[in-house]
Amino acid sequence: MGAFVISKRYNDEYKFVFTSRKGKVVFTSLSYELKFECEEDIEKFKTTIETADFLKFKSSGGKFYFKLMLKGNHFATSRKYTTSLRLQKGIDEIVRYGSNSEVLDFSGNDFIFSD
Repeated sequence: MGAFVISKRYNDEYKFVFTSRKGKVVFTSLSYELKFECEEDIEKFKTTIETADFLKFKSSGGKFYFKLMLKGNHFATSRKYTTSLRLQKGIDEIVRYGSNSEVLDFSGNDFIFSD
C-alpha cells in the first residue's frame, strides 16, 4: 500500500508526495502555505479519488508524466516515466491504493540523529 508523505519545501511551504508500495514517488502536490491545508487536500483526494482525471503528457525529452486534476483544478504532477506502460501502472497504483493509504508527516525539523 502507498502512503502520503507531508514535508516542507526549502521556502517553508508544505507539500505532499504519494509514494508507491516500493517507496518510489508517484506524484508531488502543489505547495501549501499552511500544513492543515495540505492535510485537508489529502483527505479530500482520498474521498474523491474516483472523480480524479489524469491528463497524460510526453516531455520534449521523451519521458511520460501526468497531471492529476480534481474537479478541473490542477492538484499534482507525477514523476517522469520512461514508458507509457509504467505511467499507466503509476496511475493504477493511485486508483487502487490511494483511498486507504496512510498519511506520514515529516514536516517537522526534528532530526533523529544529532550532529
